[in-house]
Amino acid sequence: MNKTIFFAFLFIQNVIFAQSSERDLSSENWQFKNSKDNKWLPARVPGTVHQDLMNNKIIQDPFKDENEKKVQWIENEDWDYQTSFTISSKEVKNENVNLIFNGLDTFSEIYLNGKLLKKTDNMFRIWEIPVKQNLKVGDNLLQIKFKSAVNTGKEFAKKVPFTMPESPRSFVRKAQYQFGWDWGPRLVTAGIWKNIKLEFWNNAKFDNIKVEQKNLSTKRADLNIHTSILADREGKYTIVINDKPNQVQLKKGQNQIDIPFTIQNPKLWQPNGWGEAYLYDMKLSLQKDSKALSYKSLKLGLRTVELVQQKDEKGKSFYFKVNGNPLYIKGTNWIPADSFSPRITKEKYQKLIKDSKDANMNMIRIWGGGIYEDDEFYKACDENGILVWQDFMFAGSFYPADETFLNNVKEEVKDQVNRLQNHPSIALWCGNNEIDEAIVNWGYQKQFKYSKNDSIQVWKDYKKLFHDVIPNTLKENLTTDKNIYWPSSPSIGWGHKESLTEGDSHYWGVWWGEQPFEIYNEKVGRFMSEYGFQGMPTLETAKSMFSGTPDLNLQNTTIKAHEKHGRGWEIINEYMKRDYQTPTDFIKYNYVSQLLQARGMQIAIEAHRRSRPYNMGTLYWQLNDCWPVVSWSSIDYLGNWKAFHYQAKRSFEPLLISVSETTESYDIYCINDLLEDLQIDSKMELVDFDGKVLWGAGATSKLLANSAEKHLEIKKENFSKFDLSKTVLKIVVGSNSLKSEKLFFFKKPKDLKLPQPTITIKKLSPTEIEISTDVLAKDVYLIGDTHFSDNFFDLLPNTSRKINLTKPLEKIEVMSLWNTLKN
Repeated sequence: MNKTIFFAFLFIQNVIFAQSSERDLSSENWQFKNSKDNKWLPARVPGTVHQDLMNNKIIQDPFKDENEKKVQWIENEDWDYQTSFTISSKEVKNENVNLIFNGLDTFSEIYLNGKLLKKTDNMFRIWEIPVKQNLKVGDNLLQIKFKSAVNTGKEFAKKVPFTMPESPRSFVRKAQYQFGWDWGPRLVTAGIWKNIKLEFWNNAKFDNIKVEQKNLSTKRADLNIHTSILADREGKYTIVINDKPNQVQLKKGQNQIDIPFTIQNPKLWQPNGWGEAYLYDMKLSLQKDSKALSYKSLKLGLRTVELVQQKDEKGKSFYFKVNGNPLYIKGTNWIPADSFSPRITKEKYQKLIKDSKDANMNMIRIWGGGIYEDDEFYKACDENGILVWQDFMFAGSFYPADETFLNNVKEEVKDQVNRLQNHPSIALWCGNNEIDEAIVNWGYQKQFKYSKNDSIQVWKDYKKLFHDVIPNTLKENLTTDKNIYWPSSPSIGWGHKESLTEGDSHYWGVWWGEQPFEIYNEKVGRFMSEYGFQGMPTLETAKSMFSGTPDLNLQNTTIKAHEKHGRGWEIINEYMKRDYQTPTDFIKYNYVSQLLQARGMQIAIEAHRRSRPYNMGTLYWQLNDCWPVVSWSSIDYLGNWKAFHYQAKRSFEPLLISVSETTESYDIYCINDLLEDLQIDSKMELVDFDGKVLWGAGATSKLLANSAEKHLEIKKENFSKFDLSKTVLKIVVGSNSLKSEKLFFFKKPKDLKLPQPTITIKKLSPTEIEISTDVLAKDVYLIGDTHFSDNFFDLLPNTSRKINLTKPLEKIEVMSLWNTLKN
């Protein structure tokens, strides 16, 4: 038989065997009830108790109206789940049967046929239990009894001699955002939030596969495949990696087998913007006597990532070097895409990551108050060239460090690192979100009247957890030192001078400090891992807040309830007064609030990118939402792009033009994120709002790869005779392969003397339109039930813009900033 055909046949057999050795119990007929009740109701697994209560019409959707307030009782109750499943005589003949829970939320007791098998205490752990001796041919009863995480956490809190902030959430190993955040509701869930399966195996099975990249060059990649194998019988076995068999001797019990593997002339996995995120298929089969016993597959990306921190005259650098080249990081922060994470679909993960790629991003930070995301998230990042900054799930509080808690965290870290480390997208492991800062800056010790010994204990516990247990466990379970550990984000709080000279920085002088957007030009750190400003969601998402006919009114209590920051409306209004005329009409206010958010974030991102190489990364807060809400997101809960996401796409372009105003000049910067130099021609024109060119200049120069350079300087005296409230500076920069355009306005939007535009929409095809205008149209806003390839853009007369639609529309409404003026 042809070797290739034989291996393909063997591979198919392996897959069939591997699939038949597992059985998903999630699809069985599940029931649930309040532990106080007798009546069982139908349930769905994976799921949460809130979803099951909604499906049984016991509660109304907490995302609608003000229903969130009405469901708070759920967190204080205990909940029981059960199902019955049938085991055949053939299945029970397997030598080993394991019951595997990929996610139980959070405190539970697991019973099989009336016998207590395990107590669980961590939402983020995988629970694997041998159950062959507990199974019987015929019907088997599986029961899971969940205790209230809130009540359990309160009991833990009583054992600490001082008050812990955010108690009881910091005592329980579950998603911290469920306890409420300034962008999310309080919905503390319980339930079987990931799938359950029965695993049948004989002789031996793969436990885990880790791929170590020992050496990588253009000619070859030398790998070490670390296989963890559990054997029930000792003897000779074969491990086939792709088409290459390897004979191994296994002892009974746990075996660690390392197998060298080489790839000739390897293709590199490149981050978005630098090339293809190339992935290799790796298929591993464990065999004995030509019979397939166990099977694993993974996608492998070959790349190098290192975090570079070197002292310099201004502090210490903080940047990522990918495949040997410094990479300017452009991206965002991620929160869970739903308050009920089991209902986040693969399609939603893929769309949000693709939307990030389409906005020219190359990194997403998974924030530490959510969840270790579903495999589909990391798969999408691998495929789209998006690097991942992975926080461990700790955020904004103090955490205990007793032996039980630390051992629990250690197992959590092992489970998640073993699950995720083969993903080429993983670039950094980070201990927590804002806990160092919480201890040092937030004044909890004074608020809760800590003694000196109490404060010392908090810091000792912090060090033990984030500087000892987590990094040591990480090191024990990683195959390579190229995945880096960073104890806390930020490394230094935003009120301290050093926060802008070393490490990563969360800058919240804008929003929390209510400083003007322009302060972003001064407050630039080495790596900006958090900053942001709120904006309203799209009209479609605002309407989804209502169960009945939407009342789109800023005074409506439902609209107000979907803003979780205590002073959110007040802060938005204050900033809006500074830069815009404030509309009273809801639709216009919604539109201007989005423009306001986009304007602030544009100023921040461009200030960061102009400062390269001092600054080497900008991750804004935040990409997405977990429910319909006014928030810092650039994409709202329903997946619609806000004005900010369209602006992020422009601000993250690989070739960016940015204008910095000084007391005497307008400095024009060109930023090139590509790996090749560009020969660029630039053309500048001062244009009035009717399209008349008042002044012009041009230049030709070389723009170095991976650089930000001041390209031109225009003296303000050149424009002294013009009314700059009626003009715009148009800059076009281009090379043979790339072109970028910038419209720079000299005045704040509220101070522009805008003419009334007549905007024309020409239909080119069912899914393509062309937009044009007779005079300047500022911030053109296309409204319709479709996704527009561009929106919230400025348009000069005598120009046009082609826009693609994801689906045809009979009618498209359009407005511009002129429509919001108080004439």
